[in-house]
Amino acid sequence: MNTTTPTALSDAVMRRHAEQQYAEELAELARQDQRARPANWALSPWGVVRYLMGGRLDNGFEVSPKYVGNERLMEVAVATLATDRGLLLYGVPGTAKSWVSEHLAAAISGDSTLLIQGTAGTSEEQLRYGWNYAQLLAHGPSEKALVPSPLMNAMRLGKIARVEELTRIPADVQDTLITVLSEKTLPIPELGTEVQAVRGFSVIATANNRDKGVNELSSALKRRFNTVVLPVPSSEEEEVSIVMRRVADMGRALQLPAEPPALKEVRRIVQIFRELRNGKTEDGKTQVKSPSATLSTAEVISVINNGMALAGHFGDGVLRPHDMASGVIGAIVKDPVQDAVVWSEYLEAVVKERSDWKDLYRAFRDLG
Repeated sequence: MNTTTPTALSDAVMRRHAEQQYAEELAELARQDQRARPANWALSPWGVVRYLMGGRLDNGFEVSPKYVGNERLMEVAVATLATDRGLLLYGVPGTAKSWVSEHLAAAISGDSTLLIQGTAGTSEEQLRYGWNYAQLLAHGPSEKALVPSPLMNAMRLGKIARVEELTRIPADVQDTLITVLSEKTLPIPELGTEVQAVRGFSVIATANNRDKGVNELSSALKRRFNTVVLPVPSSEEEEVSIVMRRVADMGRALQLPAEPPALKEVRRIVQIFRELRNGKTEDGKTQVKSPSATLSTAEVISVINNGMALAGHFGDGVLRPHDMASGVIGAIVKDPVQDAVVWSEYLEAVVKERSDWKDLYRAFRDLG
């Protein structure tokens, strides 16, 4: 007999949903939040922004920041969802679009799982609804044979539906959303009926224009969204803060047997990525070439997490330059010819010349 409890199962998963991981914060905010709430919202718009940005509540309870950046952007995003328009989070890869989308849905609906992951193979049925073909063949089109999509469920329940990587979905499938966003209804012609959205329903979509294989949104679909552009972190301090927080969270979730990384190591990797991304050193004195890779904050987090795994399983548990070297090179050198030249020039012209980076330079050179 299986005696595993729900709590044990939740603790065993690799990644908990936002509403599970931050349940205590959401519950405390709901208790303290006395402001007006739109229909079917778990928190007021003010409470949602406080959840995202973090801070100390009146009773001393500390809410951790989920987004480090301009608070006004989050206010605009939340205000959009309080109207009848969808929200499009736009930006280059790695600017926390999916992260913000998940936490918005968790704070507003208490459910971030009504998700459609956009790919080149996403079909119209995955956005609208499908059919149980056994039921369809046996009894014909019926409510029982209908298989609702996350979008349809969100409409019925008055919750937030999330569409990730909207621009990766074929253009003709994207336009399925036009009727839903403008009329707040989803026709089911096979049954001669429709699903009308309950108050509280909205759509959060994420998109970027830097990946290969993106499909431009039609003008008609763009008009149905309010767009909030999420920028890359404006300063090195801001980016370091984001990386330190996310690495600590992921290290605990993955149970990596390594110490939290030293601020010095995180700062150096962030600086490398920022300089190559911006095409110049942080002091502005040296121009450098940029590789083809995006070099986002998410890539920095991945590099350091991989380094912690190496340090924990094959080292002494302390993150050192040689634990991160392969991950840095792998993130930067995507094109084995062009990017290799860019990296080699940066290594010799910048990294080598910094006296306090000698250990980092040797770690990179040891890998060739």
